[in-house]
Amino acid sequence: MAYGAPDSMEDVEPFYTDIRGGHPPSTELLQELVERYESIGGKSPLLDITTRQAAALETQLGNGEFTAYVGMRHWKPWIPDVVRKMAADGIEEAVALVMAPHYSRMSIGKYMDIVDRSLAEHDSGITMHKIKAWHLEPAFIHALEHRVHSAMKRFSVDEQTSLRVLFTAHSLPERIREWNDPYPDQLLETSRKIADDLQIKDWQFAYQSSGRTPEPWLGPDILDVIDRSAEDGIDAILVCVVGFVSDHLEVLYDIDVEARPAAEAKGVHLERIDMLNDDPGLIEALVNVVNGPWKRQ
Repeated sequence: MAYGAPDSMEDVEPFYTDIRGGHPPSTELLQELVERYESIGGKSPLLDITTRQAAALETQLGNGEFTAYVGMRHWKPWIPDVVRKMAADGIEEAVALVMAPHYSRMSIGKYMDIVDRSLAEHDSGITMHKIKAWHLEPAFIHALEHRVHSAMKRFSVDEQTSLRVLFTAHSLPERIREWNDPYPDQLLETSRKIADDLQIKDWQFAYQSSGRTPEPWLGPDILDVIDRSAEDGIDAILVCVVGFVSDHLEVLYDIDVEARPAAEAKGVHLERIDMLNDDPGLIEALVNVVNGPWKRQ
């Protein structure tokens, strides 16, 4: 499962309305999102990438033991429709896996709530095994470390000596801390593991893609960290996005279109790692997750 993205510019408004719980966005907010999609070519590649991930996972699992289905939280193919199809196909046992490695009640938890409601509504009879987090899966960590190592070569020798690595993920409302939500800790665990393995001394964590709501969101924000890094004399930043695995709006716009020029305006050379998408390393990680402890119970 993944977040979903509109199929065309005409779909942006109903997509945004669904994200907002059925409340249509204001003209200003809608125009802002439309312009963001226009800046990345008019469409997110998320569905195509997720479909490739599912196909590769199905192939690697082998022996016809698994059939991979793709469901989206906020757009087609809707998760409830996919659960209905699974039931019609005679599926009796399934694994619910979100293409996000870190658990929060407001992220992975919401997907699983939709799955539970769909199972109940369709009286599917499917036994569902839920994968809640896989943020320290060794193959996932190794794939990210390879991406970081490769991306470092884009900087000059002088820049590499003072390079700051900035790990990022999608922000969530600060109220999740009141629930002892594991999301912030899991993000730091992933980041620290990569930094330790690669012996990265200068690294920080920042949040990106905060929502447009009045309540406070988790920080520090990536743009603020870029500003402070420039003030610290840092002239090179490598962004390692750990909270997403695929190219989509929150990477292609928030990092490439917004953060990179902001860094350049401060005299900072900013690069980001290539997203994992359907990289064999990520698929290996997903195979390990799907073949996890639940299968041995």
